[in-house]
Amino acid sequence: MALSWEKHGDGRTVQPGAIVAPGERLSWPRTIGLGAQHVVAMFGATFLVPILTGFSPATTLFFSGVGTILFLLLTRNRMPSYLGSSFAFIAPITAATAGGGDLARASFGIVVVGVLLALIGLLVQKTGTGWINWLMPPVVMGAIVALIGFNLAPAAKDNFVASPVVALITLAVVILTTVVFKGILARLSIFVGVVAGYIAATLIDKLDYSAVSEAAWFGLPEFHLPANPFASPELWGLLPAFLPVVLVLIAENVGHVKSVGLMVGQDLDKVTGRALFADGLATTIAGFGGGSGTTTYGENIGVMAATRVYSTAAYWVAGGFAILLSLSPKVGEIINTIPPGVLGGVTVALYGLIGIIGVKIWLDNKVDFSRPVNQFTAATALIVGIADFTFNLGTVTFNGIALGTIAAIAVFHIMTGVAKLRGTEA
Repeated sequence: MALSWEKHGDGRTVQPGAIVAPGERLSWPRTIGLGAQHVVAMFGATFLVPILTGFSPATTLFFSGVGTILFLLLTRNRMPSYLGSSFAFIAPITAATAGGGDLARASFGIVVVGVLLALIGLLVQKTGTGWINWLMPPVVMGAIVALIGFNLAPAAKDNFVASPVVALITLAVVILTTVVFKGILARLSIFVGVVAGYIAATLIDKLDYSAVSEAAWFGLPEFHLPANPFASPELWGLLPAFLPVVLVLIAENVGHVKSVGLMVGQDLDKVTGRALFADGLATTIAGFGGGSGTTTYGENIGVMAATRVYSTAAYWVAGGFAILLSLSPKVGEIINTIPPGVLGGVTVALYGLIGIIGVKIWLDNKVDFSRPVNQFTAATALIVGIADFTFNLGTVTFNGIALGTIAAIAVFHIMTGVAKLRGTEA
């Protein structure tokens, strides 16, 4: 794979109706600027995951940058994408660290998810995505994605009530930014909301900056290894909470490949297996080093759509910028000062948006909810996930996300199978 790009036109402008393809680039100063813009786009959402789960923001940024570069290499420089922190990991990480459990326990779950996703990527590369569509048709996939977002509602409330005024200001700015501004700024509503909420918090709440002043300007992030399941067998009991995340990452990556393919006018479906494998490998490496799991980012698709620049060169720059930022402990400590009220305001919107993405999957695929099979599949899964049902089987605990996922798949296939057998399928 040659890391070279053909210059688009004069390297300075993109003509109306034209796009800068993945294999093209603008001039390097403009490409560097676009790369920095992609870092800003992912920044607001990516650092929220470590803040909400207790992971190191600097470490997460480091593996985000490494994962992005790895993704570009493994997809042969054909798929423009930034790998940021996946919100699907928040609920299982929270469950794994509940009651004072250390982050190494959660890292074990992240590693397992990454390995499984990489294996699925290899399988898809050989067989295609047909079996995924059979196992998880749109009604099932939409229900799984939706319940993961809605399952996090209590966590959003806990942060919101910690400082309601700051949270309300943050939420209001996030919402209004999307309609007050146009273009890229509107797509950075999370980042703008966090900045506004942070300013409000400095005026209303007393923030502690002692750790920031003591932190060095340059230094390596904090790394840690995952816990050993053979030394602590109870770790296997955490996996039911993590395994549904694999399904969400599949949906996000497949959707990313199809979206970019449509926008650039190329058939990129053959890259799907490589994309899944790359994200799986990036998540595995992050788990081994103390970072959170990764996924492709809608925010960065938004930047590409706004600029009409799909050059992978900009993503190489973005990955490099993220790594450089991670090498400043002071940056990590500044992120750590973000108060709960700001997080509460942002997560009310973000967690809800995860749920709405599931609903969007139903709408985009025209799921027919007049069919009882679809009704009961979605209804059962959502109630189980939102109410956070739990079931203990020995040392293994199935939480609402795991049980809701099982319910969605089981209800759909059992009802479909029985209906066909009995001839009651409409």
